[in-house]
Amino acid sequence: MALGGGTWITQNKILPGSYINFISAARATSILSERGVATMPLELDWGVDGEVFEVTARDFEQHSLRIFGYDFSHDKMRELRELFKNIKSGYFYKLNSDGTKATNTYATALHSGVRGNGLTIVIEYNEASESGNEIYDVSTFFSGRKMDTQTVKTTAELIANNFVEYKSGATLALTAGTPLTGGTSGAAVDADYQKYCDAIEPYSFNTLGCAATSELVKTLMINFTKRMRDEVGAKFQTVLFRAEAADFEGVISLENGLVGDAESTALVYWVTGASAACPVNASLTNKPYTGEYNVNTRYTNAELEACIKSGKFVLHSVNSDVRVLEDINTFTSFTENKSADFASNQIIRVLDQIGNDIALLFNTKYLGEIPNDQDGRISLWADIVRHHQDLQTIRAIEDFSGDMVTVEQGETKRAVMVRDYVTPTNAMSQLYMVVVVN
Repeated sequence: MALGGGTWITQNKILPGSYINFISAARATSILSERGVATMPLELDWGVDGEVFEVTARDFEQHSLRIFGYDFSHDKMRELRELFKNIKSGYFYKLNSDGTKATNTYATALHSGVRGNGLTIVIEYNEASESGNEIYDVSTFFSGRKMDTQTVKTTAELIANNFVEYKSGATLALTAGTPLTGGTSGAAVDADYQKYCDAIEPYSFNTLGCAATSELVKTLMINFTKRMRDEVGAKFQTVLFRAEAADFEGVISLENGLVGDAESTALVYWVTGASAACPVNASLTNKPYTGEYNVNTRYTNAELEACIKSGKFVLHSVNSDVRVLEDINTFTSFTENKSADFASNQIIRVLDQIGNDIALLFNTKYLGEIPNDQDGRISLWADIVRHHQDLQTIRAIEDFSGDMVTVEQGETKRAVMVRDYVTPTNAMSQLYMVVVVN
C-alpha cells in the first residue's frame, strides 16, 4: 500500500502514514465512516476472471444474471442472497479463473465458466434488408432471454457486449440459434486463495468472509488478517468456519452447520454480511437469523457456555427463532494490556472505527499538508475530539471529554504523538435482578 500503517513499538517507522495501537487501560474532519462493505472469495460458474470486482446490493438484485450468470432467485445464488441481506456492497474475487470460455462460429463468451454454455447467437434479416444489400439483426440470448441486438452488415461491425466478444472474421448467415459450447468452470485450489489475498489487499471493507474448509486456507486467512490489522493498519474482521484456535480479535469463528449437514459452511455468508453491516453503536447479540437455511441449533446450555468460553460465534434457538447467542470473536488469551473487552465484537467495531477514521483523516488532511507546529497539532486534536464526540452522540463510547486526547510532537520533527482514552459502550446482554417483597 502507498502509506504506512498498523501498530508500533518505537517511533522508528519509515513510510509516512498512521500507526495506531489499542491497549486496555489498567483497571484501578472528522466524519464517521459508514459500515456495510464485505468481501469474499468465490467459486463461480461465470464472472470476471483474475481481478476484484464490486457489486452493490442494487446491482445484485437487478443484474445478478449478468454478473454471476444466474438470476437473483436461482438456488445457486442462495449463499449470496444470505450475504446481501445486510450489506450495501461487496468486493468479490473469482477463485476458479482457470476455466475455459464457451465459443461458437460467431462469438466467444466474455467470461470462462459453464454458464457460457447458456449463450446463443441468433441472426435474422433486418426489415430494411434487401437482396444484395443484406442487413442483419444479431442477437445475444442468455438462458433464453434476449440480452443484446445489433444491426450490422458484417461481423466487423459487431462490438462486444456484457456477455460475448464477437469474431470479426466470421461470415454472417441466418440462424435460429447457434449455441456457444465448451465452457468449463475450472476448480479452485488452495493457491487461489493467496491470489485473492494479494488482490484484495488495497481495498477497504469491514468484514472478510471465507467459507473454505481447508485448514491450510483458514490458516492463510488468519495470518492475512493479523498482518493486515497489525502491520498495514487495515481494520477489518474475518469470518471463518470453526477457526476458534485463531485466538485473535480480528477473527470470528462460526460454529453452526445446517440441519442435515453439520459440516456445511453456508452460514458464513450471513454472518459475514451481518457483521459487516452492524452499526458501530450496536451488537449482533440476540440478532435474529433472517436467512433461508435450516440452522443446526441443537446445543445444550453447557455446550453454549463452552462455546462462549472458547471464542465460538454460535446461533441458538429462542422459542421459534434462531438468534445470535453472543457477538464475540476468537480472542481468549486475556492479558493486562488486552483484556476480555477485546473479545467483544461491538468493542472491536468501535476501535476499528476509530482506527480507520483517524487514519483516513490524518492521511488525507494532515500528511504532507499541515505543519507540525502548535497550531497544526491543535487542529488535529480538535478533529479527533470532534470525531469522538460524534461517537459519544450515537452512544458508541461514553464518558468522553476533550482532555482525554493529547497531541504532542513525536521524537522527530515530522512525527506527532497522540494519546487517546476511550470507553466503548456495549449492548446489554445480562440481567441480574433482585426483587424485594414487602
